[in-house]
Amino acid sequence: MLISEALELATDKFSAAGVLSPSVDAELLGCFILEATRSELTLLAISNELFPENKLADFLEAVQRREKREPLQHITGLAPFRHLELKVGPGVFIPRPETEQLVDLAIQKIEAIQNPVIVDLCSGSGAIAIALNTEVAGSIVYSVELSQDAFSFLTQNYQRYGLDPKAIRNENLTTALEELESGVDLVVSNPPYIPDAAVPIDLEVKLHDPAIALYGGQDGLGVIRLISARAWFLLRPGGHLVLEHAHTQAPAIGELLLTQGWQDVVSASDLTGKDRMISAVRP
Repeated sequence: MLISEALELATDKFSAAGVLSPSVDAELLGCFILEATRSELTLLAISNELFPENKLADFLEAVQRREKREPLQHITGLAPFRHLELKVGPGVFIPRPETEQLVDLAIQKIEAIQNPVIVDLCSGSGAIAIALNTEVAGSIVYSVELSQDAFSFLTQNYQRYGLDPKAIRNENLTTALEELESGVDLVVSNPPYIPDAAVPIDLEVKLHDPAIALYGGQDGLGVIRLISARAWFLLRPGGHLVLEHAHTQAPAIGELLLTQGWQDVVSASDLTGKDRMISAVRP
């Protein structure tokens, strides 16, 4: 089978299965199996090169897995995030491109602070924490993750980028990091915020993302309330809280934060113009 034919076959199968980006996913799986860049894969395809026999079975197996809506990142074992490639798999939330903007907002809040102390609550794979650790010079970043499965990936990713494993905690956020009381410059989180009764539309999310990373109680704000309380404990006066949320939740979260005494509560939009982030200052 030609490489071009294998990619066409995969694209057709993905399209029929409802995969949102069938041709891109076919190419990425081809790159993964052939250990090639996308430009190299394109050159091989237009040159009518045969798919290596010793790798074709692996490619077709990967196609079958993706056709069943297993996330591409579970098949490759890696998820891109900003300049990072993070290890992911069953049991950990796959970082999304929109969360990259949360990192941008967090960096804006601490750009004038030397050697900022940062806490990432509900850290998951460590995407936010590792991005901040590697992009903000002199920063000290702590990660807190309750799930043991997710914490395993968090540990691997901290090791992958040579970061201090003593800065990661497999603990409940409500009691974590007692030693940092009133000494933190920024608390950031992409918490679970889907209401318990809501069912995700995407099968990749519904079938494969861990429930602990998705659901935030009856109104979706249960974990955010806990984060607000813990951030208040951890932050110094003038410290910043930055959260990601669903595009419908900005008014409710804003009211929640103001009621709890936060100041300078400001919503921020994503690239599509939807309010997906909010920031606040501890007085």
